[in-house]
Amino acid sequence: MSFQCRPACGACCTAPSITSPIPGMPNGKPAGVRCVQLGEDNLCMIFGRPERPAFCGGLQPSAEMCGETREQAMHWLTTLELATAP
Repeated sequence: MSFQCRPACGACCTAPSITSPIPGMPNGKPAGVRCVQLGEDNLCMIFGRPERPAFCGGLQPSAEMCGETREQAMHWLTTLELATAP
């Protein structure tokens, strides 16, 4: 059974750092910063397009990562970011 993204969440486009270029963010983005490609509806505007970073495509939703709320997802992703920071 696959886990589906929570509508209008966008935690995975905010909490983690992304070191590869993103359209509009040529140096990637720091942790905790909203991606410029995250629309006002909290949906990725480059989802499924070749310019979407591989990191983003590899980050798959799961019950553990997403939790019950956006706040839980932000907490889990921020904790993971801190645990894996260089």
